[in-house]
Amino acid sequence: MQQQLTLKVKPHEANDSSILTDYIARETSKSKASITGFYKLKQSIDARSPRQIWINITLLAFIDEPFSQRPLNAIHFKDVTNSSKSIIIVGAGPAGLFAALQLLELGIKPILIERGKDVRARRRDLALLNKEGIINPESNYCFGEGGAGTYSDGKLYTRSNKRGNINRILNLFVQFGAEEKILYEAHPHIGTNKLPDIITAMREAILGYGGKFLFEQKVTDFIIKDNTIVGVKTFAGITINADAVILATGHSARDIFELLHHKNILIEAKPFALGVRIEHPQALIDSIQYNLPTSTTLLRGEHLPPASYSLVEQVNGRGVFSFCMCPGGIIAPAATSANELVVNGWSPSKRNNPYSNSGMVVTVDEKDAVEYFKKLTVDRLPLTETSSVNGNRSTVNPLLLLAFQQAIEQSCYTLGGGQFVAPAQRMEDFCNGKVSTNFPACSYVPGIKAANLGEALPPFVHRTLQQGFKAFGKKMRGYYTNEAVVVATESRTSSPVRIPRDNDSLQHPQIKNLYPCGEGAGYAGGIVSAAMDGERVALMIAGVI
Repeated sequence: MQQQLTLKVKPHEANDSSILTDYIARETSKSKASITGFYKLKQSIDARSPRQIWINITLLAFIDEPFSQRPLNAIHFKDVTNSSKSIIIVGAGPAGLFAALQLLELGIKPILIERGKDVRARRRDLALLNKEGIINPESNYCFGEGGAGTYSDGKLYTRSNKRGNINRILNLFVQFGAEEKILYEAHPHIGTNKLPDIITAMREAILGYGGKFLFEQKVTDFIIKDNTIVGVKTFAGITINADAVILATGHSARDIFELLHHKNILIEAKPFALGVRIEHPQALIDSIQYNLPTSTTLLRGEHLPPASYSLVEQVNGRGVFSFCMCPGGIIAPAATSANELVVNGWSPSKRNNPYSNSGMVVTVDEKDAVEYFKKLTVDRLPLTETSSVNGNRSTVNPLLLLAFQQAIEQSCYTLGGGQFVAPAQRMEDFCNGKVSTNFPACSYVPGIKAANLGEALPPFVHRTLQQGFKAFGKKMRGYYTNEAVVVATESRTSSPVRIPRDNDSLQHPQIKNLYPCGEGAGYAGGIVSAAMDGERVALMIAGVI
């Protein structure tokens, strides 16, 4: 007999098979000897009680019958070496990789073109960026094999249930080397230290089944005939032809957006969010979230993970919210160009660093960008233009929010003084308009510099964050503190441009066989949702959906 049970256990009991077997025997009124095994289906933490933290576990128990291991539903791929159909995939992030794997399953040859380096070679460029302030614009935290998620945390949580099969994506990660616990944890996380091996295994499978990879080959032009894309050109002058092109370049490929605009291929300005990274001592977040009497890490114990949080507030009708929260994490420089400053966060698999960081961002739309640029006296991007796509109708410049994003990043770089040193303030100082005189320890390797962040952030973002932090302090007692450091700027939350596509065919409305895909096109918001979108586009190309 197999029986599904939900148990409520103490943290030290959650990973003790003997204790869990005792619970199963008690719940089923069976002897312990009759329980042949079990595996977890779901697991989450309940820290609502001030007296006791509980772990909720849903599991499948085997009683009086042989135990069977969890079925992993292995995906089988086809050899596409001699396939008559090939698809170019521009970008080897999660959307591109999972599109390629889906194409292999369907017997279609994927050709992945990646502007950056393979996942291992990226590490040297990240080291140069962190330690010497030298950036490679083609190989960094955003560009390279695996995409932005590989070296910026590897969180696998998404609410995008309608976009595809989440369990299939998680199963594929396990098939390529991830731990099985991502299949049942409420907020699955692989970790930046483990993702490279998984990404490498995916590449080796794609190559082994006849797919193709081209690294350090930035796409510089699209080959279009009779409103149909038939191939691409790279900066090295290489022309590659295929039956269709999946555009999965990620949210930071500004040159692709500019190329599309230059060729009068329709793109649209898309609202995004902009703000800062805030870093607390992880012990403080543990004490708040787990109701500990002090901020001593030893009180959390070895059986509870570093605590996380999710915060959202409306300030004068504008949303301010936490983004990409990294318990036990590190703040990293995520710029893609010189003279621009972007910060992001990541955690190793053990999440064992003494810091907790999260993006804290404010929603931004076209009206905000228009008002910002109107106040500048220097040359700027035209706010509107006559659309060649929509006749003579005047429209908002589709690159407007991209230019706004870039302008803030440049202001923050200047305020930091160069070398990707980040301007920063203690939290209370930030809210009170005071330049901090010193800082607690901070995980950001290039270093931080005391500054008034209001000199670089747009006034509406600055004011909203100030009020938001105070509101969050009321929701999480102890969160609003000068022990927290505010670091600018968190600006790559999502793409500031959308590449439109037809709802039914998923093709660009003007260009046949061009498939905008993933986070860079505006159709995903993280690793799992991007992976699902990549699979969906591949299925559409194959005529399966």
